[in-house]
Amino acid sequence: MSGHWTGRIRHRSGTILLMKKPDLIVLGIETSCDETGVALYSTARGLLAQGLHSQVAMHERFGGVVPELASRDHIRRVLPLTRQALADAQLVLGDIDAIAFTQGPGLAGALLVGAAVATGLAAALGRPLIGIHHLEGHLLSPLLSAQPPAFPFVALLVSGGHTQLMRVDGVGRYELLGDTLDDAAGEAFDKSAKLLGLGYPGGPAIAALASRGRPGACTLPRPLLHSGDLDFSFSGLKTAVLTAVKKGLPDEQARADLACELQAAIVDVLVAKSVAAVKATGLTRLVIAGGVSANTRLREALARAASGGRLAVFFPEPALCTDNGAMIAFAGALRLGALRLDALPADGSAPVDGFTVRPRWPLHELAPVEG
Repeated sequence: MSGHWTGRIRHRSGTILLMKKPDLIVLGIETSCDETGVALYSTARGLLAQGLHSQVAMHERFGGVVPELASRDHIRRVLPLTRQALADAQLVLGDIDAIAFTQGPGLAGALLVGAAVATGLAAALGRPLIGIHHLEGHLLSPLLSAQPPAFPFVALLVSGGHTQLMRVDGVGRYELLGDTLDDAAGEAFDKSAKLLGLGYPGGPAIAALASRGRPGACTLPRPLLHSGDLDFSFSGLKTAVLTAVKKGLPDEQARADLACELQAAIVDVLVAKSVAAVKATGLTRLVIAGGVSANTRLREALARAASGGRLAVFFPEPALCTDNGAMIAFAGALRLGALRLDALPADGSAPVDGFTVRPRWPLHELAPVEG
């Protein structure tokens, strides 16, 4: 049995409070889009168990995520995944000390599923409830790796809906350095894959086809590569792919060549902007997070950029690149440590008389965690 909010002390206000024990078990629930993730994280022992269900097969025939179907599937998956994670960790519900869930950003209906389950469990167990920013989960996920980076670092957050460069000085201490002006890199992959008649999600499909392509066989633009700032733009790249497709691709080799050039163009821009951000900040550590961080060509290119020895690049393990419960449980554990005792009721729980989700939630609105 883990340590709960026990050990009674009296606050100067006269309120009886419960102290936090050093080993706390945090349940993390992620339902922001098309993956249901559940994990259990121990503040003393690390990640104990996690489960993930991807909805890719369900959405593939539609060429993208159908929000209503995503929400319904989360309902079916979240509780069985929670039971399985508890069984894998050899724990029971009563062992959970706090519950973290993705509060936003994401699909409203999908977020509500995780929020409802998390709020219900917190109310039933009398445990603290912590709403987590989805992107913060991604930003902090490399800290779960065997060789985690130290603060401060530059982070390239690159996923289906976001392409951003951030300076990260600590938990909740984020400075936006560069953002996408239109499509994110993941959207460019997805939309281009659809134009090429490939499946969903587009990133892996493009990468598979690109592996048969000939580098330099065709040419696509590198948007904002020499703009002098750290912003991104990928909508023009998608338009260039559309133009090439309309002109006609005579055979499978031509399709593979175009996919190869598309991947190279995206990687070239991401690497150049990331290296520029590191130089602009004077930092020496670069963290890559988000679904696109699993791209092999991107990892190889960044490894080459770091080969001089002045730059250290950190990637999360492939299982942590996608949306997952582990990053939410971990972020929840970090924020749990910042909860003030005098802000909690005497039973150690957090208010659970209602819940909200934030489909749109700027990262800079997060409160920093001191220490």
